[in-house]
Amino acid sequence: MRSTPLKKINTVLAATFVLFILWFGSEFILRPETVAPTFGLPTWPSGDGGGFLVVKGTRDVVMALTLGALLVTGQRRALGWALLVGAFAAYGDMANVLAHHGSVSTALGVHGLTATLMVVNGLLLMRETRRAATAPATLAPQPA
Repeated sequence: MRSTPLKKINTVLAATFVLFILWFGSEFILRPETVAPTFGLPTWPSGDGGGFLVVKGTRDVVMALTLGALLVTGQRRALGWALLVGAFAAYGDMANVLAHHGSVSTALGVHGLTATLMVVNGLLLMRETRRAATAPATLAPQPA
């Protein structure tokens, strides 16, 4: 089967999301104090509260692994759905930053843009994989 331009674009976009989310999540697990200020919130938890940064990182790593598994196994329609659902996490991050008087430019430019691109990629995957009608066309009965 030949690969269409839409399929190639979708694959590159999805792979980019997988790698970006995996990297960002790993950074929150391995070096939260370094990457946390780039999230957009004005303050960060300290002491025992710093564990919440690892929770955020774990969420991102799990999301990336899920998307990656769907991508490498060729489950493209499920990948589209997972991207659409996963976009809620990024929109939630955007809302969280805005609700806590964080950086508007980071909220919209990082979280909002990421979420919107995930939605676009998810919808493109859904378009790529939409099923053609399987019922054969039938002719109306002809009078005898």
